[in-house]
Amino acid sequence: MANPRSKARIEARIHERAAYCIGFELNDPRSSFITVTKVEITDDLLTARIFYSVLGTRGDRTRVEHMLESANGFIRKQVGRVLQTRHIPALQWIYDDSVERSAELQSKIQDALEKDRAINPAAHLELPRPKGAPAEEDVEREYREFLQAKEDEDEGKSGPATDP
Repeated sequence: MANPRSKARIEARIHERAAYCIGFELNDPRSSFITVTKVEITDDLLTARIFYSVLGTRGDRTRVEHMLESANGFIRKQVGRVLQTRHIPALQWIYDDSVERSAELQSKIQDALEKDRAINPAAHLELPRPKGAPAEEDVEREYREFLQAKEDEDEGKSGPATDP
């Protein structure tokens, strides 16, 4: 059984190197929009499970899956160059659908809140706004200021030119 600190260090090195290899060293058009989300290595350090996600359709996901399987040897060789272990772990590629599930869950929550607000407009007013989301009044005020500035600018350009 490996030391947990050593295991975490090896997982981090594999994560870093595999992500770099996929992003910059593979000359395969199928290697776009891939994110290495997590790496788990077994206690005997012989197998590393690399979790990845893909931005795109189900067809893109299938293409990336085939690409990763065909590039497995090259990536394993690149990972082996940075590891300081006796054996290079075998790489298993596992699709991570947690991003999709969280987006789906967030969508369902938003739909439920909107339905509640349709029934009772005063519902859920105590819920905080998402970070970075400005209040509607602020957006409207900024938009009016922008329009006023544009109007003033247009009036200045189209007005009569006066020379002193």
